[in-house]
Amino acid sequence: MLPKRVAAALIAPAAFASLAGCGVNTIPTAEEEAKAAWANVQDRYQRRADLIPNLVGTVRAAAAQERNTLREVTEARAAATRIQLSPEQLRDPEAMRAFSEAQGRLSAAIIPLQRLQEAYPDLKTNQNFMTLQDQLESTENRISIARTDYNEAVRRYNTTIRTFPAVIGAKVIYGAEPMVPFQATTAGANEAPKVDFGNGQ
Repeated sequence: MLPKRVAAALIAPAAFASLAGCGVNTIPTAEEEAKAAWANVQDRYQRRADLIPNLVGTVRAAAAQERNTLREVTEARAAATRIQLSPEQLRDPEAMRAFSEAQGRLSAAIIPLQRLQEAYPDLKTNQNFMTLQDQLESTENRISIARTDYNEAVRRYNTTIRTFPAVIGAKVIYGAEPMVPFQATTAGANEAPKVDFGNGQ
């Protein structure tokens, strides 16, 4: 029979290896990566929301009679910025769907602004409008990249909590649940809308 100290010395490394193999560190790391990626998605959507009032103001000055289009864009922006998801809601398919739908409505509301430039040639020469249009297009591309990065982080997390040996730690220690990836709610919504105001770019 081994003395207690020797037995403890042999058991401690085995217990540590068992815990490490069960995803004790891997699971929270993957979860935090997914949450950070989601924060980036929200940041990109916020940037878009911040650009829209400036764009609307510029169009309003050049095309005052287009109040209906401007009102729809402003209302869609307000609705989209009201829906924010906490990290805990990333496991809630309904919350993710509501967020996605609100952002999709805002993307659709922006598209009619393209037609305003055709009706109001003054917008083509308005440097503020052209700069805002470029920034909006760039932001739409960043949103697409951030959603892709988030979905990849969620895939890694969901795979980690479902594969052996991490599944043991996921269920026993953390009670981990899968996260919900970002999904388009309308056809083509997973692609950034083409924002083209005819500036030749």
